[in-house]
Amino acid sequence: MTVTLLDATPASAAAPATTPVPDKPSLIGLDRQALGEALAGIGVPERQIRMRVGQLWHWLYVRGASDFSEMTNVSKDLRARLDAAFTIARPEMVSEMISTDGTRKWLFRFPPRGAGRPVEIETVYIPEEGRGTLCVSSQVGCTLTCSFCHTGTQRLVRNLTAEEILSQILVARDRLGDFPKGEIPAGAAVPSEGRLVTNIVMMGMGEPLYNFDAVKTALLIASDGDGLSLSKRRITLSTSGVVPMIERTGSEIGCMLAISLHAVRDELRDELVPINKKWNLAELLEACRNYPGLNNARRITFEYVMLKDVNDSLADARELVRLLKGIPAKINLIPFNPWPGSPYECSDWEQIEAFAEVVNRAGYASPIRTPRGRDIFAACGQLKSETERLRARERAALEASAAGRA
Repeated sequence: MTVTLLDATPASAAAPATTPVPDKPSLIGLDRQALGEALAGIGVPERQIRMRVGQLWHWLYVRGASDFSEMTNVSKDLRARLDAAFTIARPEMVSEMISTDGTRKWLFRFPPRGAGRPVEIETVYIPEEGRGTLCVSSQVGCTLTCSFCHTGTQRLVRNLTAEEILSQILVARDRLGDFPKGEIPAGAAVPSEGRLVTNIVMMGMGEPLYNFDAVKTALLIASDGDGLSLSKRRITLSTSGVVPMIERTGSEIGCMLAISLHAVRDELRDELVPINKKWNLAELLEACRNYPGLNNARRITFEYVMLKDVNDSLADARELVRLLKGIPAKINLIPFNPWPGSPYECSDWEQIEAFAEVVNRAGYASPIRTPRGRDIFAACGQLKSETERLRARERAALEASAAGRA
């Protein structure tokens, strides 16, 4: 098994640039109204605002510009004013790891916000036949402490901004050569046709619905037909069950919904997904039944991690079918991805297949998700910033040293 760690230093001006200067606000992540207000603030005449917003939107989200100098149809004077007041630079790419199966994991570092410190998050790209899925993070760390999830062992540092969420998409497209530029970044995987990033899943670090406003802004920009132009049917938001925000997700964002379910009894789900103590299965499934736009063409995906001798019995499978009756749904069965110190084992493959058969016979699609990127800790439930891993190792070493001296 080979894992490649690449030097992520940009090889050209078209590649991801330097970390944004903290005292310069970024134009990335602003909606059209806010972008217009930013332009008015540097003296752009009101009669030009709409036209200039359209120009900038095109350069940022169609052409993927990361420097104002690239905007050749914008006057030099306005480019200079924009550069003096704002930034559109990419975050720092600390590392890029490539799995033996082609999965890529990027570690991004964002500059301090206010009195805070720089923070790091991970983003994963999964290439598949005919599509490429980008797994995007919404928070630095997580508050949910799901017992099977590595990210849940990292405390929440802060929410990501709309800019930081969108930047993950922009850098991925930079790195993969997915923007229509004359010069392609060194090392990019250039598509023979079409796009490499076709799907977005909000399934990275954090609970998206605990950062609703920033996630909403970012996803509406990502799905804007005059920009990144990703279909809302190709954007999936995954929640562990923040029930009060589920209706708003459907009505205000309109993306596909995934539910991290993982158990069919409240007492077990309380342990695996502790948010269940706040909003139980009955409340969660009622919110799913009422999800705006739900129909057979826009099914909810229920994610179910397969834990040996915990939630993988055939009785669990039959109860799952009973609970989901009447909800247009697909059930993703996820073989558990181990991480150091995890208390669980993955279900045996024969048991996973038997579980899937029960669900399939009831009329639900139940694909078994092929584990991707396990060798670089990029698989489902394995994300955790490298800084936090190092700190954990340092703490363990200190504790071991102290124990040795005692």
